[in-house]
Amino acid sequence: MAAMPRAPRKPEPPVSRLTRLTLMVADFLVDATRRADGTLNRGVLSLLDPPVPAVSSPWRGVATRDVVVDRALRLRARLFVPAAAADGSAARPLPVIVFFHGGGFAFFSAASLAFDVACRRIARGASAAVLSVDYRRSPEHRFPAPYDDGLAALQFLDDPKKHPVPLDVSRCFLAGDSAGGNVAHHVARRYAASPWLFANVRLAGLVAIQPFFGGEERTPSELRLDGAAPIVSLERADWMWRAFLPPGADRTHEADSFASPAAAAGLDSPAFPPVLVAIRGYDPLQDWQRRYGEMLKSMGKDVRVVEYPDAIHGFYTIPMFDDARDLIIRIAEFVAESGGGRSQ
Repeated sequence: MAAMPRAPRKPEPPVSRLTRLTLMVADFLVDATRRADGTLNRGVLSLLDPPVPAVSSPWRGVATRDVVVDRALRLRARLFVPAAAADGSAARPLPVIVFFHGGGFAFFSAASLAFDVACRRIARGASAAVLSVDYRRSPEHRFPAPYDDGLAALQFLDDPKKHPVPLDVSRCFLAGDSAGGNVAHHVARRYAASPWLFANVRLAGLVAIQPFFGGEERTPSELRLDGAAPIVSLERADWMWRAFLPPGADRTHEADSFASPAAAAGLDSPAFPPVLVAIRGYDPLQDWQRRYGEMLKSMGKDVRVVEYPDAIHGFYTIPMFDDARDLIIRIAEFVAESGGGRSQ
């Protein structure tokens, strides 16, 4: 009897065994907080992801403080300010990057260690203030809650009386990682559909770091890398979308599918900003991310794509990776070239 052919071996990302094991344990622990009824055990999650406090004195060149964005929504954000601006010695008001953390719409916060460190590095590298929005998370708060919170953050910035430090919101950027990249895109789209609602805020750019998009089909990269790359799996991504989308919605919903007709509003506006898209070679979502960039280019938008063939999803939160350092440089260049901060 002929032997059954072996299934092709999954590609393995070039990370150390310790890093792979650490990420596998983290995946297991996070998955264990998902209950059978679709809810999350927030109590256990708070133990796995304890909040990092804000530090008003500059640490590693950046000071932080927590601010109230919208009392009615109980919406807060963490503001990261380079030391020169924190002590009042900056030559001019800082450009501001409104940042949305990753976590599949359901996990992590603006006070999570990984994103506190990442935003600190972005603020220092780009010579910009970073406002990291602690948006409402699913499944307790489904679509469109984080998009509404993103607009609330722009409305907060639109009022100079609310600025804790001098900010130049005419040089405002949106940025986000994974689900946060999705949020940043949809907030940019909503802003661009009605820019006249803002007296002072002008969007200068959008940084989409491994943005979380999808659809009904399984792409080649999803099939090739499912189970091979840490952090993102098809089962986990499917759960995240079920927890976020309105009950009964499928994966053609505008939040998930950037090609949906309902997701077109604002994209044709001249107020939709230039885009920097970062893609990882070991991210199962990479095919969707490339299609996202191609869709925007086909509409005549200014799109820059930077690819990291050996990187995994979430790599930029791990400072020792060379690619993580390179991305910070790319973000700084994008901010400076689009009207931002390194020239100050």
